[in-house]
Amino acid sequence: MVDQSKLSGETRQVTRAAALISIGNIISRALGLIRDMAQSYFFGAGGAVSAFNIASQVPTMLYDQLVGGMLNSSLVPVFSDYASDNDADGLWHLLSNMLSVVSIFLGAVVVLLEFFAPWVARALGKGLPPEFLELATQMIRITAPAVFFLNIAGLLSAALYGLRRFTLPAFTAAIYNATVLVVIVLFGRGALGTRTLAVGLLAATMTQTLFQLPGLRGIQLRFRSPFPLHPAWVQIARLYLPIGLGLLVDLFAGVLSYNIASRTGESGISWMKYAATLIQFPLGLVVTAVSVAILPTLSRYATDDNEEAFRLTLAQGMRLVLVLVLPAAVGLLILAEPLVALLFQRGEFMPSDTIATASALRFSILGLIFAALDQPLVFSFYARKDTWTPALVGVVTVIAYIFMALIPTYYHPPRLWELILVNSLKLTLHAILMLVLFNRRIGSLKPYHVWRTAWIALAASGVMALPLVGILRLLRDIGSSGSLGYLIRIFVASGVGGAVYLLILRLMHVHDIALVGKALRNSESSKS
Repeated sequence: MVDQSKLSGETRQVTRAAALISIGNIISRALGLIRDMAQSYFFGAGGAVSAFNIASQVPTMLYDQLVGGMLNSSLVPVFSDYASDNDADGLWHLLSNMLSVVSIFLGAVVVLLEFFAPWVARALGKGLPPEFLELATQMIRITAPAVFFLNIAGLLSAALYGLRRFTLPAFTAAIYNATVLVVIVLFGRGALGTRTLAVGLLAATMTQTLFQLPGLRGIQLRFRSPFPLHPAWVQIARLYLPIGLGLLVDLFAGVLSYNIASRTGESGISWMKYAATLIQFPLGLVVTAVSVAILPTLSRYATDDNEEAFRLTLAQGMRLVLVLVLPAAVGLLILAEPLVALLFQRGEFMPSDTIATASALRFSILGLIFAALDQPLVFSFYARKDTWTPALVGVVTVIAYIFMALIPTYYHPPRLWELILVNSLKLTLHAILMLVLFNRRIGSLKPYHVWRTAWIALAASGVMALPLVGILRLLRDIGSSGSLGYLIRIFVASGVGGAVYLLILRLMHVHDIALVGKALRNSESSKS
């Protein structure tokens, strides 16, 4: 039997954690949008920005392959185990040993990256003109040390999440975006040109690492000899091995994606990245926040073999994700062009860039919906210390992606919309396979009203689309008055559409969104 009072307390704790992480993500995504608005104003969407996007992808890919791949699959569960056992000394010793080992390894990676920068640039952006390939090489060398700081920051975040100290790691991305923004504004018109973006990235990774140090209060961190390795390395390696293999395949797919995008035109990568910024907003704001918040609780229920509470907690997270992401997806689909124009169309960012970016955004919507469904399912397997299943599913979907991405290029030159659609199909396939395996191994989520909520949210989003389209047509002429016109159209359309959506949810007795507001009110009252 489930202890209902304990479960209720866990539910409130998960919801509060999700709300806190959501606040951090709101600030981060807002700053990220402002950062990209500044970037589009100063530098536009040409080949130089594509060169920077290639350079910035290198530390991101290596982070995902290293500590980022371990973060939720192995580091948080292992740190959570130490925290649950109140073994503070063991946790501090593990963290010190890991920082020592990772620092030495990352130093070597940075040196290698500095040397092999030209080859890395060609692998990712072979289709770019030579001058932009050379610029990408220079910026890869500038950003190479960011590999070190990104991974150290991820390690600190894992320790804080394991301790359930969510506040500082929830705001590290905001600190990152704020730092890049400041560097762009201060030096965007200087002699560095687009290299300013690379300098900003490096400074931002250093800042977010330092920002988390106060959260490790009570910890006596010190550099330790890497040998002997802490015994927990065995468990971490066992959990990470399948993830690492899967990420290696995914790394190849990422390189292929950028390589093909670079052959769609010198601005192709830039358009793709600007669209990805808008797609990442609901993913980071909702999906990642909820998934990270439920992971420690799922890990504890998995350790206790409390299957009912495990499924109930996951279902709560998935319902919240669905009722928030589905209307966001419909809104982005309908409001794509005025939204891109409002955010980016100024300075060096031309109307033609707006049309191309909006098209890329629309072809990303399917992937957004299924990525939102997929991430909590993946985290549920991580919580059970099963990293092989998501990794093998990832390998299957990446292989399918490679074939789907390459086949069209044999018949005609690469097209950006085809590449983005193929990526959406990859995310769709991954989510479907994860759901099938979850149902077979852990049990159905149907008793917890996940699919009922999904259908209601989907239907309500469809009804919401009607006033969105109607208001956009009614106010079409206002769009010619510039940013203010676009703002009025988006504000009125989304306001009316959002009200219609919430009304339908209320009439259908779907109350999951209300949990967030209640958690925030409870958090405020607990502080006072």
